[in-house]
Amino acid sequence: MTTNPTTTPTATPPTTSPQPIRVMIADDHVLMREGIVAVLAGFDHIELAGQAGNGQDAVEQFLRLRPDVTLLDLQMPLLSGFDAMMSIRSLDRNARIIVLTSYKGDAQVGRALKAGAAGYLFKGALRMDLETAIRTVHAGERYIPPELAAEVADYFACDALSGRELEVLRLVAEGNTNKEVGRQLAIKEETVKAHVSAVLAKLGANDRTHAVTIAVRRGYLDA
Repeated sequence: MTTNPTTTPTATPPTTSPQPIRVMIADDHVLMREGIVAVLAGFDHIELAGQAGNGQDAVEQFLRLRPDVTLLDLQMPLLSGFDAMMSIRSLDRNARIIVLTSYKGDAQVGRALKAGAAGYLFKGALRMDLETAIRTVHAGERYIPPELAAEVADYFACDALSGRELEVLRLVAEGNTNKEVGRQLAIKEETVKAHVSAVLAKLGANDRTHAVTIAVRRGYLDA
């Protein structure tokens, strides 16, 4: 009598779900953090890693939690968002950071991107764009709101204001004359005039007042 060999069924390898994207939120407004947490709860494979309420805490929490993506407010106490981002990036060049802001000036966007931000997101668009921004940045790409893309391209295409030009412009915005600006910066009045002319040219401004108005709108100066 011939017996058929016993056939051992091939085991089906267990399916593994992709690891969730771990997100840390750094914002000094509790209600904003709670709102983001609520939005994150509705996304598949994205989870909250932790929260921070100021810039210094953001750096410490990043080191402890090592999130995949960090949502970072620009305006925070103890350490600004920009300074916190610089600290985090100095500790981990691969840190993926999305800047959160309510300000739409292209200079702010450009400064954030130059400082190492991988994304820029308006707080008013969190519910609509947050998931796309997180997934885009986690994939190693940059996320810039479509309505800002052209302006950011223009910002990088033209010469940004230098540090000295910004100093001159801030003093001009305070109502100082060229002579007064020169005295405060310890430079000649003719040098101040040269800087003012350069600022007008770069901003496409008609005069000093117009330059200040443009600088505020574009984020070079605070309103």
